[in-house]
Amino acid sequence: MPNLRKKLPSANALFVFEAAARCGNFTRAAQELYVSQPAVSRMLARMEDHLGVQLFERARGGIELTENGRILYGKISEGFNGIEGAIREIEARSTGVESVTLSVSTAFTTHWLMPRMNRLNKAFPSVDLRFQLISGRIGGPLIDVDLGMRFVTQDEIDENSVLVMPELLLPVCNQRYHDQRSVNSAGEHEDTVIVMDDEERGWHDRFAAFAGHRRRAAHMLSFNDYAIVVQAALLGQGVALGWLNVVSHWIAQGALMPAEQELTATHRRCCLVSPPNRSLRPIVKSVRDWIIEETRADMRTVETAYPGLGVRNALKSAGLVLN
Repeated sequence: MPNLRKKLPSANALFVFEAAARCGNFTRAAQELYVSQPAVSRMLARMEDHLGVQLFERARGGIELTENGRILYGKISEGFNGIEGAIREIEARSTGVESVTLSVSTAFTTHWLMPRMNRLNKAFPSVDLRFQLISGRIGGPLIDVDLGMRFVTQDEIDENSVLVMPELLLPVCNQRYHDQRSVNSAGEHEDTVIVMDDEERGWHDRFAAFAGHRRRAAHMLSFNDYAIVVQAALLGQGVALGWLNVVSHWIAQGALMPAEQELTATHRRCCLVSPPNRSLRPIVKSVRDWIIEETRADMRTVETAYPGLGVRNALKSAGLVLN
């Protein structure tokens, strides 16, 4: 430690460097540290002068680490995460409560997790569950969280990822909407199609009933948050594209139903991912395994209620056995 102090302009330089490297931008790092952007620039310039190497390079929209910067950032991240883990352990010992932070979509939280929150609290009475909520399409880096739900390709699954299920899609609606659909003079069922964004505006054409003109998108409702899309379907406002990892609870409960007995599996996988620079605490692993088991229970219920969907075969194709 005495030698380390001599190699740095100040101990605060470590925090400034870590924030800048993680944020990829001096301005965002300054905002996080509650200092000015010039103060961050000056501190990092002093640090580079002190070490005699360049740590950052200017890039479009921000900064990038040099090779020396990446070496330093990796070791600093390991050290900071170890310190943070130790502090968490001390807090848990003194309070009996451990915090677990999840990075998940608002839709998953609203429509899958909230209905079973009582069971979760009973299973983990000493867990303070916190959320980093993402509206719209889920994605992005895992920063300051313990676990995140992400869609990745098979090749992207690594030692930090655990497979929950393949990405399975189906059209969903409620029973009242299903029973009251209108039929036009051509014999087509006229639907109100609910979409989340422009990327999914033509989602219904993926399914045979629409592509084969048994159903027609006569009207459209568009929202920018998938939680609202599912809520609209629950209220009988139309037919929505259902991500099965989100809507499985409502299908299992009978609040939603498949609008057609057709299921589409994509090349992506729904995984629970832990940050590579943060050790997986036992309580985080337990919460992760609980979510996976609850998901599999939903899949078993959906398979029993709608065997024609082929949920079992879709999971089997992804290497999962539905007992």
